Amino acid sequence: MQPRDKLYEGKAKILFRTDDPQLLIQHFKDDATAFNAAKRGTIHNKGVLNNHISAILFRLLNEAGVATHFVERLTDRDMLVRNCQIVPLEVVQRNVIAGSLAKRMGKPEGTPLTFPVLEYFFKDDALGDPFINTDHVRAFALATDAELVTIERLARDVNEFLTKYFAGLGITLIDFKLEFGRYRDPSGAVQILLADEITPDTCRLWDTQTQEKLDKDRFRRDLGKVEEAYQRIYKAVCASVS
Repeated sequence: MQPRDKLYEGKAKILFRTDDPQLLIQHFKDDATAFNAAKRGTIHNKGVLNNHISAILFRLLNEAGVATHFVERLTDRDMLVRNCQIVPLEVVQRNVIAGSLAKRMGKPEGTPLTFPVLEYFFKDDALGDPFINTDHVRAFALATDAELVTIERLARDVNEFLTKYFAGLGITLIDFKLEFGRYRDPSGAVQILLADEITPDTCRLWDTQTQEKLDKDRFRRDLGKVEEAYQRIYKAVCASVS
């Protein structure tokens, strides 16, 4: 499967059309951004690592019954995915207080939540991806009620699976961002699929013993050893399926 014309380029990935209108090629870049692209940089081989990590995690989720856009990994940087219309929501599942939640609530990072908290953000870079609630989603027709029910169920299923999975690797899943897409199959039926990626770019992952950060916060906060953190997650995820 060869890429054709570029459909979309984001901060971390490029989507290319293919000869099959049902399928796209998702290309992972080394570009790194933070604070709505106010901070920019490059993480060496990030695209390679994130492509491998996402491919493994999507495959495991597919096997666990969570429908995703993933079809197969084509090259070190390219993934074949189903052509979805992305729902303009960033869905954040939180297990431990960190990042913007710590700032909003005035609580220290690292405090476990009594239950997983699900948040929604309007996916719009120009507006800074503002925090919204389900009434906003309905009022602005960002998703239907039925789609919201499916998205919430899938987000919680993903959280349950990944929390246990990473715990088995000695890693705590602090929080993570998900995106979902509407996929119209050849018969015309529309299904909500988990899309985008699952990587240290989109997850907060801490070493369970030391609380060392193993994700993009190392880039955001100038903590150093960014590549080493991504490599550690890559090696742990690869070893889990070898």
